[in-house]
Amino acid sequence: MTDSDDIVSDTQKWLERAVIGLRLCPYAAPVYSANRLRFCVSEARTPEELLLDLARELRTLESKSPVECETTLLIHPHALGEFADYNDFLSVADTLLTELDLEGELQIASFHPGYQFAGSAPDDIENYTNRSPYPMLHLLREASVAAAIAGGADAEVICDANMRTLRNLGADGWAGLWR
Repeated sequence: MTDSDDIVSDTQKWLERAVIGLRLCPYAAPVYSANRLRFCVSEARTPEELLLDLARELRTLESKSPVECETTLLIHPHALGEFADYNDFLSVADTLLTELDLEGELQIASFHPGYQFAGSAPDDIENYTNRSPYPMLHLLREASVAAAIAGGADAEVICDANMRTLRNLGADGWAGLWR
């Protein structure tokens, strides 16, 4: 196995056990099981290199049919390891969407091993809703998000349910997912 294979494998385990297993995203399972999720491991070591990879992956997602590729996880294990740097990069990523004229077509969601919601303590279990094994950018189609909302998805309800799930699970329960 290459390092990239291990990184994808770790990410798949996280998806299966946390995101899908805990139903943190009720729409992930069908996309994952239909193999319409693209895993891309970036070798970028700097924000500038990552921005180039992000531009390429945004264009790749745009060029594919949703039946072929619904969404992409751009995993970047060597860049933006510090959450504060990663968080700062998100505004650069959103600017790139505008520059590529993809605003309104694609969006970027964020996951990081050190994810911390504003106003929360670093160890708050609720932060784990967005904690992943590696820093990654989740590239989504706006049409897919709109369809989920039209189908009854309510982001606030999902977020509240996720927080409740993790509070009930607790730190020991979270750790138990990986044993």
